[in-house]
Amino acid sequence: MSNQSSNPPLDRDMEFPALAAGAMAAERAAFIQRTYLHVAGAILAFLALEAILIQLPLAEQVARFAYSGFNQIIILIAFMAAGYVANKWAHSDTSVGMQYLGLGLYVVAQAAFFLPLMFVVQNYAGQSEQIFTQAGTLTLVLFAGLTTVAFMTRKDFSFLRSILTIGFFVAIGVVVLSMIMGFSLGLLFASAMIVLASGAILYDTSNIIHHYRTDQHVGASLSLFASVALLFWYAIQFVWALNSD
Repeated sequence: MSNQSSNPPLDRDMEFPALAAGAMAAERAAFIQRTYLHVAGAILAFLALEAILIQLPLAEQVARFAYSGFNQIIILIAFMAAGYVANKWAHSDTSVGMQYLGLGLYVVAQAAFFLPLMFVVQNYAGQSEQIFTQAGTLTLVLFAGLTTVAFMTRKDFSFLRSILTIGFFVAIGVVVLSMIMGFSLGLLFASAMIVLASGAILYDTSNIIHHYRTDQHVGASLSLFASVALLFWYAIQFVWALNSD
């Protein structure tokens, strides 16, 4: 769930296609298929880019910078700014090219944001391959389960918006406080964030079913990819913490 994705533009003018919820079955199915193909493409592009970045000599310098002083706060602010711009572009009603530029920017931003964590786990955590595999499996299983729930129940989970918003602000506050005071967030926080990210996936999937227009597959895919990436980030930390005990 990207923090700007909760309010996709409404079907307010005849120039815009209908909401997917009210569209013909074939058109709705095509929209959902395009959305999930774009999510899959974004995930594959993220993984490919991460595999390249982590092999570069610059990766170690980036990791050292990220975990020095208050640099994590700077990186977090830069990432949130990039996410804001990318989300605005991806939800643009004026240019399809701008939408894809936004999605591409967000994939690059996520890959750069993940790089320090991925580098540290790969080079300093024991059984790094097992950590990545288990975290990926956990992410995939939760994503598949939550998607199934959303599509089988057809329930509108838009009521989660306020809960998720408050939860994310609290989480950001805790993260920033941990950076300033230098304490580890640990297994409990990672577990709580997995629950929060799961709620975001449920919320985004519900929006795809009920609140996006049939031409908004790029913006919808960015929102869902953002939530999957958040889940994967904390799945890595969760598995890493378990393996460290």
